[in-house]
Amino acid sequence: MRLSADPTTDTVLKLVTVVVAMFAFVFVVMVPLYNVLCDALGINGKTSAQAYVAAPAAVDTERSVTVQFIATNNDSMPWEFRPQVTSMAVHPGAANDTVFFAANPTMQHMVAQAIPSVSPARAAEYFHKTECFCFNQQPLEGQSDTLMPLQFIVDQDLPKDIKTITLSYTLFDVTDRVSERIASR
Repeated sequence: MRLSADPTTDTVLKLVTVVVAMFAFVFVVMVPLYNVLCDALGINGKTSAQAYVAAPAAVDTERSVTVQFIATNNDSMPWEFRPQVTSMAVHPGAANDTVFFAANPTMQHMVAQAIPSVSPARAAEYFHKTECFCFNQQPLEGQSDTLMPLQFIVDQDLPKDIKTITLSYTLFDVTDRVSERIASR
């Protein structure tokens, strides 16, 4: 039994069904599929979303791992953004501190968000940030600068063949999104 004899109605119904299916695919299937592919291929180096639970452990002073720091800006971000040190040798199990410098050269108040990535990807589960400027959005007045802290621990269970870990941050301008959220309240 046909719902309609009108071919235009049938075409519209088919197009609406295709659009709904496309949205369902993008919002329901793509993210889990992306995560599975990244895990299987060892790419993207996303840091763990689970909170780090400290375990009693001694510092492994017999072993040293180099941690490199990289800072980049998204294309639309005018800030100056860089690590104070570009590399440091750390002992697994030890708490480490460093800072990143950010300066807003514009005349406007801006808000930034840093997105981290760890490589090699399999090192991400052994790299634990205990304090990080990436946990929160970073507001900064125009013509001002700030130092943003980072505290981390490289887990003692890091595989022995990993000698260098690179932590990179990309800084994004989220001023418009923050302004829209405040305006809608």
